Amino acid sequence: MASTRPPPAPLDTRATAPVDSGRRGRSLAALLPAAALVGLMLVLAWAYLGWMDWGMRNMEAGADMWIMPRMVGWGAADVALVFLMWAVMMAAMMLPSALPAILMVARVSSSVTPPYRAGVGLAGAFVAGYLLAWSGFSLVATLLQWALLERALVTPMMQSAKQALSAAILITAGLYQFTPLKNACLRQCRSPLGLVMEVVAAPRSALSIGFRHGLYCVGCCWALMGLLFVTGVMNLLWVIIIAVYVGLEKVLPSTAWLSRGAGILLCAAGIWLAVA
Repeated sequence: MASTRPPPAPLDTRATAPVDSGRRGRSLAALLPAAALVGLMLVLAWAYLGWMDWGMRNMEAGADMWIMPRMVGWGAADVALVFLMWAVMMAAMMLPSALPAILMVARVSSSVTPPYRAGVGLAGAFVAGYLLAWSGFSLVATLLQWALLERALVTPMMQSAKQALSAAILITAGLYQFTPLKNACLRQCRSPLGLVMEVVAAPRSALSIGFRHGLYCVGCCWALMGLLFVTGVMNLLWVIIIAVYVGLEKVLPSTAWLSRGAGILLCAAGIWLAVA
């Protein structure tokens, strides 16, 4: 007589439901503070840029309120103001495109122990490292702007004073779009998962890992930021346009056509200025 095997007991999904719900709750609890941190930083950064823009339109009041540097003959205070302007502007422009990586760090931080290292702590350290890299770029941009101002190559309104300089900046930015370094840095910016997993493996290194991610983004976008010398460093319309372009370059599924198209347009604009 053949023996009959009893049918398998149905899976008790009720036991796993609280586990899944708990995981989702922890993930959300980790994401919300990080998103709120970035959101607050963006609000403050754009508010400061709006204040700076008002100072540019009201130069006498702006100088008296220590919003804007002096027209010529910069001192230490003027250099500090311009550095602050660049650093805040880079944060306003670049944090939105870095948000996916920041939220990734916050999400995976729930698996990190001890608990005090998780959530906004790890994401905050990652953001601090990221902005530190852009602060280094801001320092270089400040010193470059100071040197150009001293040689009358940019105006006190922070815009190129020479057509040849504008053409050179445009052509340089356009050609850089085709370089292997640009493509390599863009790949790292678009796919930060490897760096994020390093945060899980070494939570104490979140600051330095964020700094490395920032360096990749600087390597990807420094030439585009140089365009601000052509359009006007405090031209908020072009600040927004460049920030949107940078975001699209990082998040669209395929951006080779976008990078190359932008490179061709920039080179064409530079050549037109050079021969006009």
